[in-house]
Amino acid sequence: MNTERINVRFAGASNANDVRRGAIEMSVAMLMSGTIGWLVVSSGQTPWNVVFFRCVFGGATLIAVCAALGLLKKRYFSWRMIALVALGSVAIVGNWLLLFAAYSRASISMATTVYNTQPFMLVALGIVFLRERVSASTFAWLGIAFIGLVMVVRVEPAVLAMPGEYLEGIAYALGAAFLYAISSIVTKRLQGTPPHLIAMLHVLFGIVMLAPFARFDQTPASMSGWSDLVVLGVVNTGLMYVLLYGAIQKLPTATTGALSFIYPVVAIVVDWLAFGQRLAWPQVAGAVLILLAAAGVNLKWRIVPGKQRAND
Repeated sequence: MNTERINVRFAGASNANDVRRGAIEMSVAMLMSGTIGWLVVSSGQTPWNVVFFRCVFGGATLIAVCAALGLLKKRYFSWRMIALVALGSVAIVGNWLLLFAAYSRASISMATTVYNTQPFMLVALGIVFLRERVSASTFAWLGIAFIGLVMVVRVEPAVLAMPGEYLEGIAYALGAAFLYAISSIVTKRLQGTPPHLIAMLHVLFGIVMLAPFARFDQTPASMSGWSDLVVLGVVNTGLMYVLLYGAIQKLPTATTGALSFIYPVVAIVVDWLAFGQRLAWPQVAGAVLILLAAAGVNLKWRIVPGKQRAND
C-alpha cells in the first residue's frame, strides 16, 4: 500500500513538472513569435525573400530535429499525408507572405492585432467543413471581436477617399488570418502524423514554391540583414516549433490558449520599442476587445446563459 502511495505521489509530481516545463516552453515560443515582425522589417527584404529564406534556414533546422527524433522513416509517410501537407504548406506559406507584407503597410502592431481574428475564421470554417456546432457565447464573442476590429482599423474619411497601403495592410492581415485557419483545418486531417514532421515538410514545400519568386539579386548586403534571416529561420521557425509542439503535448488546452496571447502583446511592445509605433487609445481599446474575444473563444468562456453543449 505504501508503495502504491509513493508511486502516485511521484506520478503527480512528474505531471506537475511536465506542466511547468510546458508552460515555460510555450512562453518562450510566444516570446520568439512576438519578435518575428521586428526581424522581418529589420532584414529589409521583400516578403518573398523573407519567407523563402525562412523556409531554407527553418527547413535545415527541422530536418536535423526530425532526424534526431527518428521521424525520417518510411512508416511516417504516405501519399495522402504528403498531399495534405502540400495543401497545408500552400496555406501556411501564403499566410506568412501576407502577414509579412502587412507589417510594412499597417505596422506590426496593427497587423498582429487584426491577424488575431483568426480563431473566428477557424470557427466559421469548422462550421462549414467539419459540421461543428457553435454556442451562442461564441457568436457573442465574434460580435465583440468585430466591434474591436472596427475600433482598431479606425478608418478616417481621408483614408477612404484615397485608399493606400494602410488599408492594404489590414486586408493582408485578414487574408493571413484566413489562410492560417485553412492550414489548421487541413492539419486536423493529419491525425497521427508527428507535428515536427508536418512543420518540416511545410517549409520544404515552401522552398520549392518560392524559389521562382525569390530575388537572389536583392539579398542582404550586410551581415546584419543575413543574421535577421538566419535567426528568423533557425530560432523563430525551427527551434520555436520544437518548443511550441513540445508545450502543446504537455499542457491542457486552456493553458495553451491562455499563453498564446503572450505573442500579440510582445509584438505590440516590440513595435513600440523598435520602431516607435503607438496605437491610439481607441485602437488600444479595440485591440483589447479582439484579444479578449479570442481568449473567450479559445478558453470557452460563456457570456450567454444557456445549456452547455458537449463540443463547447
